Amino acid sequence: QLNKALNFDPAVFGLGAGLFFIGYFIFEIPSNLIMERVGARVWMARILVTWGLISSAMMFVGGVAAFYALRFLLGVAEAGFFPGMILYLTYWFPAAARGRAIARFMTATAIAGVIGGPISGVLLNLHGIAGLAGWQWLFLIEGIPAIILGFLVFAILPDRPQAARWLTAAEKAWIISRLEGERQAAPDHVSTLKEAFGSRRVWMLALIYFAVIMSFYGVSLWLPQIVSSFSGMSDLLVGFVSAIPYVAASLGMVVIGKSSDRRAERRWHVALSAFAAAAGLIAAAFLKTPAIELAALSFAAIGIWGTLGPFWAMSTEYLRGTGAAAGIALINSFGNLGGFLGPYLVGIVRSRTDDFALALLTLAVWPFIGSILTLSISHQAAKQIFADR
Repeated sequence: QLNKALNFDPAVFGLGAGLFFIGYFIFEIPSNLIMERVGARVWMARILVTWGLISSAMMFVGGVAAFYALRFLLGVAEAGFFPGMILYLTYWFPAAARGRAIARFMTATAIAGVIGGPISGVLLNLHGIAGLAGWQWLFLIEGIPAIILGFLVFAILPDRPQAARWLTAAEKAWIISRLEGERQAAPDHVSTLKEAFGSRRVWMLALIYFAVIMSFYGVSLWLPQIVSSFSGMSDLLVGFVSAIPYVAASLGMVVIGKSSDRRAERRWHVALSAFAAAAGLIAAAFLKTPAIELAALSFAAIGIWGTLGPFWAMSTEYLRGTGAAAGIALINSFGNLGGFLGPYLVGIVRSRTDDFALALLTLAVWPFIGSILTLSISHQAAKQIFADR
């Protein structure tokens, strides 16, 4: 609806979708360092409230310039949320349980797709009520939950286990001693800002994440239009059908994360999941039957989302203290440049072809590269941590 109402072609939409990640990239490392200093409760609340306000302000977009500006500002507002949450989980979960913990946290992205697709379809059908277009209702209403959640986070989120009212003194002591033991057990970990920026392993992890995120956002931001292109369904039905790959992804994330922890293994779980993502995208490009194409996209979603729990568990096992705040943000910010390039690349390719087939093939290249890069590294820190489990 937005593209039609404002005469945006696929390249304009793709660039606007991607500009979010430029703002995110610029402010992500400073945001994580601020959170390390002021605490998760205050900083996460700030992120959520400004995020929701700017999301709702998208309803006022009237042209290309405003669309680009608000997408960039949304990235600035949200910068630090995801790496901040990964950092926050390292305050609570030992390495041996972190794959499951991160995977379960990240199922929220898939569940949001399950819920958000149908809700968005319903909101788009409010077109004309109170003089607003359906896409304006969508932005207005979908920004409100983040604002409400921001105030709740400020009221109830404990910064560290020491501040958790629901834990006994013995439970707090166990968590703290376990995490401190891991810090002592990994002699080659990165623990300072300088070490994070100078570590070849951190930059390799950033390249892997870049490759995965190219397909993650290339698929997720274009999924409704991909489904619409091969199904010809109404906006409402597209919203419901677009939820199916997210259902598959959420289930796959939990299973893969649990398997990674149970087997005390990260690299192969990341590599094989990324390879599955590439295979699913290739299949979706060539298989033209709607039901089969949807199944292929669902398989690709399992692979894309399935990489994330083991990947971040592997990364956080190597990072400590200020090095964790900077390193996680560095990996995520560099990786999220793929969040800019992925959607933009899809838009460019789609504007020059008749369907999404070539765009899907272009996206498939990146998780395949990520799979190869993952297998090219060793992870001695993780091995040491699991040996001490």
